Order: sequence, then C-alpha cells, then structure tokens
Amino acid sequence: MATKTELGPIARERKYAQDKQADEGLIPRKVPIVCSTRLGIALILHFCNFIMTAQNVIMSITIVAMVNSTSPQSQLNGSPEGLPVDSFGDLNKAPKSLPAKAPVYDWSPQIQGIIFGAVSYGAILTMAPSGYLAGRVGTKRVVGVSLFANSFLTLCIPPAADFGIAFLIVTRIAQGLSQGSILGGQFAIWVKWGLPHEQNRLCSIALSGMLLGCFTAILISGFIIDTLGWPFVFYVFGGVGCVCCLTWFVVIYDDPVSHPWISTSEKEYIISSLKQQVRSSKQPLPIKAMLRSLPIWSICLCSFSHQWLISTLVIYIPTYISSVYHVNIRDNGLLSALPFMVAYIIGVVGGYLADFLLTKNFRLITVRKLATILGNLPSSVLIVSLPYLSSSYITATAFLTLSGGLSTLCQSGIYVNALDIAPRHSSFLIGASRSFSGMAPIIVPTVGGFLLNQDPEFGWRNVFFLLFAINLAGVIFYFIFGEADVQDWAKERKLTRL
Repeated sequence: MATKTELGPIARERKYAQDKQADEGLIPRKVPIVCSTRLGIALILHFCNFIMTAQNVIMSITIVAMVNSTSPQSQLNGSPEGLPVDSFGDLNKAPKSLPAKAPVYDWSPQIQGIIFGAVSYGAILTMAPSGYLAGRVGTKRVVGVSLFANSFLTLCIPPAADFGIAFLIVTRIAQGLSQGSILGGQFAIWVKWGLPHEQNRLCSIALSGMLLGCFTAILISGFIIDTLGWPFVFYVFGGVGCVCCLTWFVVIYDDPVSHPWISTSEKEYIISSLKQQVRSSKQPLPIKAMLRSLPIWSICLCSFSHQWLISTLVIYIPTYISSVYHVNIRDNGLLSALPFMVAYIIGVVGGYLADFLLTKNFRLITVRKLATILGNLPSSVLIVSLPYLSSSYITATAFLTLSGGLSTLCQSGIYVNALDIAPRHSSFLIGASRSFSGMAPIIVPTVGGFLLNQDPEFGWRNVFFLLFAINLAGVIFYFIFGEADVQDWAKERKLTRL
C-alpha cells in the first residue's frame, strides 16, 4: 500500500508533463491519412491530372475520325503519334464512315505529326518556370488557372480545326503551355502538405490520375464519336474540366494554415511534423550549384530514360500489335488501354509500399533507388523480349500489360526525389527535370521511324534494344549518383545583420 501511495503522485506528474508537452505542440497527436484533408488534396489533384491527361489523349483517338480515311495522303496507322503505316500496319479495317455527321480534313501524316508534337513543344517551355512560380505564388493559382486555360482550349479545338490548320496548331501549342504548367506547378503543394512518411502515397495518388485519364479517354471517346461525332469528345472533356476548375478554387489551399475546414488536430499535426523543413522561398535559385549537382543530373537523366520507355509504349506498341498480330483498331485500342489500368493500380499500391518500407526503417535513398530500378529495368526487359514472342499473342499481351504496370513504380522514386535533396527548390527542380525528360516524346518518334525505315526486318528489335540501352544507362547513372540527403546548396542560409 505504501508503494502504491508513493507512485501515485509520480504517475500524475508524468501525465501532467506529457499533457503539457502535447498542448505546446511538442508531441502532436497523430492524425491518420484516411478521411484527412491532405488526402482530399491528393484526390482533387488526382482528378485534375485525370482531366488534363484525358484532354491530351483524346486527340489521338479523334484524329481517326477527323481525317479523311479515303485520302491516300492521310492514311495513318493505329499509333497515337500518326506515323505512316505503309510498312507497319493496316487500317483497312477501320470504319469508313461514322453515324454522326462531323467535318473531316485531308491532313497528311506530316501535318498530323506536327499536331501531336505541338503539345510537347509547348509543355517543355513551362514545366520549370511553373514550378518556380508555384513556389512563389502558390499551387492553387498556377494549376487552377492552367487547368481552366487547358479546358477552354479543349473546347476551342473543333472551331480551330474549321478555321485552318495554323489555328489548330497554335491552339495545341497553347494547350501544351497550360499542361506543362499543371505538371510542373502541382508538386509545390506537397512542400507544405506532404508529411515525410506520406509523400510517396500522396504523390502516387495524385499522379495516378494521369493513368486513369488515359484509360478512360480511350474507352469513352470511341463511344462518343460513334453516337455524337468527334467534336463532342472535346466539348464533353472540356466542359468537365471547366467544372473541375470551380471545385479546385473552392477546395484547394496552399497550406494547412489558410485552409478553413481542416481540423485543428490535423493542422497542428502537419505543422509540427514539417517544422524542421525549410519554408523560406525568398532566396534566389542557386542555378550554378544546381548545374554542378550530380544528384540532380541523375534525376534528370533517369527521368529522360524512363520517359523514353513510356513514349515507346504509347507511340509504338499499338503499331507493333497491328503489324505483328494484325489486330483491328477497336481491339487494338482496348489492348492499348489495358496497361494504363494496370499501371493505375500498381502506381497507387507502389506509393503505399514505399511508405511502408520507410516505416520499417529502410533508408530513404534505398527506397528511392529500389522504386526507380523496379519501375525501369523489368519493364524494359519485358519489352525487349517482344520480338522473340511473335508466335505467342497471349504472352506478348501479358508482357505489355505488366511492362506498363511496373513502369509506374518510378512515381515513388526519381519523380519525388527532388523533395528530398532540395525541399526549398523542389517545385522548380521537378519542373526542370520533367522539361528535360519531355524531350523524349519528341525524339522517340524520329529515331524510331528512322530505325524502322532503315531495317524493316529487324527494325522493331533495334527500337526495343535502343530503349533497353537508354533505360539501363539512366538507371546506372542514378544508382551511382542519386542521393536523398538535403544538399548543402539547398539548405537555409541565415544572414546575420550587424
């Protein structure tokens, strides 16, 4: 009894001390991510990326109905980049006419290539500046205005095509500028919303909207074209984007402090968890230090090699399926959409898996490199194996689906690594790395077309082996020079005034 009486006051003192620390914010109460405001932010970004990607992908579907298929100079293959099919594919199974009346145009394959490439040229120009601007004025303004501009320009595609090819190309370039701003500007929000052990999940949830957008646009667009005509594809997705903008400006806030509906416990939890991270964005960008930084170059080069993989999947896989297995356009489109659905699932699961490894005391750089390697090498190995599986349609289909699915594991690797090495400049660096990697979708069609034209017999094998070599080189460079520690030039510089 005496012992019990002596321990009572001690226990009460300890409890009082703990409560006092909790009140002072030294031991914040953990708020689960489920049903949290930060998860809501990720879901809104998910839908934003869904709309942006769908508005981009629909052009590769509607181009089949927009172009006069009876004109010899405008016949294309099933690839989304509009490459000639004289040697690679056959679109004779394509529908000769559509039930809905809509204008058609006599665009040559070269003109169609310019239409597709215009978006990439525009996006490269704005990814890095938009990341820097979002760090200054906030993601809400940069992404919100860009999403509205992209949606409005999507509505303008049908009249622009009627006015002439020059108007359409200018509209597509403007779309690229707005899409690049969305891609580059969205990452700045996680500097103030993303907890270190949740950034993988939140970024994966947000970025996976792109994959779902590809899958949904490919499936829905064909139905809309058959029933209403190709202009309504742009009207539907453009209108949905405008509505999404209203939700964006109402729900999204750049930091927990300014959010009016976040709970007090979650706000204190986020602020306390991020209090050791640097917030200042007033200091100038250390451009020279960035250019000399091998970890940054490793991110850029590995991102480029990964985008080479993705671009090859998107551009050439439909053509490969058509030429080797002689699949019609409808089935080819469904098969091309399947990897995106699998990638959507694996991308989200991969983010949770990366955060799980971090909770098990795995080193951050280990998780980043593991996700990057698994998102690159298995996918490229599966693709380079395709020419040796020409007699097995089911196996080739499984390889393509698995390759596209595994490629999204990089979302928890190189694509968020800038948040680790330079939190203060992460939005600019992510935009810059995406601009650098954005050259791949421009180079891949040119190099691939050259290889296929030079060697029709072994062309596909050369294309896939080149992909594997570039992918392997990028992974090796990142494995050697990639880091996850905050760089010296990215740390807070405190100035003392006398």
